Amino acid sequence: MKRLVKKLSSVKTKKNHTPIDHLENLDELKWKFALENSNVGLWDWNASTNEVFYSKETKQLIGYQDSEIKNAQIQWDKRVHPDDREAYFKDYIAHINGTLDHYKNEHRILCKDGTYKWVLDRGKVVLRDKNNKPIRIIGTVADITQRKKSEELLNNNLGLITHQNKRLHNFTHIVSHNLKTHIGNFKNILEFYDESTTENEKEELVGHLKTISEALTNTIVDLNDIINIKSKSSIEQINQKINIFSCANKIIKSLELESQQKEISIHNAIREIDHIKTNTSYFESILHNLISNGIKYSHPDRKSKIILQTIHTSDAIKILISDNGIGIDLDKYKNQLFEMYQTFHGTNREDSRGIGLYITKTQVEALDGKIELSSKLDEGSTFTLTFKK
Repeated sequence: MKRLVKKLSSVKTKKNHTPIDHLENLDELKWKFALENSNVGLWDWNASTNEVFYSKETKQLIGYQDSEIKNAQIQWDKRVHPDDREAYFKDYIAHINGTLDHYKNEHRILCKDGTYKWVLDRGKVVLRDKNNKPIRIIGTVADITQRKKSEELLNNNLGLITHQNKRLHNFTHIVSHNLKTHIGNFKNILEFYDESTTENEKEELVGHLKTISEALTNTIVDLNDIINIKSKSSIEQINQKINIFSCANKIIKSLELESQQKEISIHNAIREIDHIKTNTSYFESILHNLISNGIKYSHPDRKSKIILQTIHTSDAIKILISDNGIGIDLDKYKNQLFEMYQTFHGTNREDSRGIGLYITKTQVEALDGKIELSSKLDEGSTFTLTFKK
């Protein structure tokens, strides 16, 4: 009997302890499962040994196997993007010194394949010594690359909408101003017509009405051209691959008669390998307008020339169209350069309607580009077109 009780007692004790052991193991498994399935990495910094434990999830986040990264803080620090390091260290040190209750920083980290990922890095001092110096910090790191891309897209769209609204406001002002001018002229002439007493006066006033009518027609045509450009916010075939050198040669050839008549030499110094992805018809129109502008305003007292060349930056390609023509007084006309119905050369040319540069700028912006002008009176001008690569 005693032997049986002892056996049952032994079984009972075993039953009482075993579930607790299982619960402890279960808690550990739950945390392990949560980390492995949440795309969140863990790091644990030990100040006394200056070692950092990086979980395998942390290493996998940047493309490394568990054995490929040592437990040293430099392993993460050296991979932080150079542009993000200052804020990264500043936030970390602020938390260690007690200025920030929690460490939190978003930065780009270099992955094994050479690309960068955006991560959200969090941490907190969980143990300090009697002098309040940190002994241990535990933190997490999560991939937020997709969120950052979404934010960038949202900001770009917001910027685009703001820019388009500004352009629309300016365009509305131009339309209102120009149409009001013509309508006002019509009204005045008709009032004079009603007050006129002779046929000669009426005939003269009818001549003025015809002139105003023609001017109004030209204005409507100009505005229609601009509306057609502005309405194509997503221009068809925007991603056509264009050889800039060949395209420039095509435009130069089409303007050969005009340039020969004025004895203007046009030199295409664009590299033959330079390409751009854009809309062919718009791009050809831009080059045609700017090159013909250089021909139109060549200097009468010297041998004129126009030079085309390209300059590359890390993220853009610049196309320069330079001439040694009569130039523009930028001190006087800087704020009016790309406005409608503005002329700057003082040549009183009948073919200068002051619409060309405005249309060119509208086309460049429709292609998500930028146009700038540097010029000196009596020396020449350089138009710079900038397009993202």
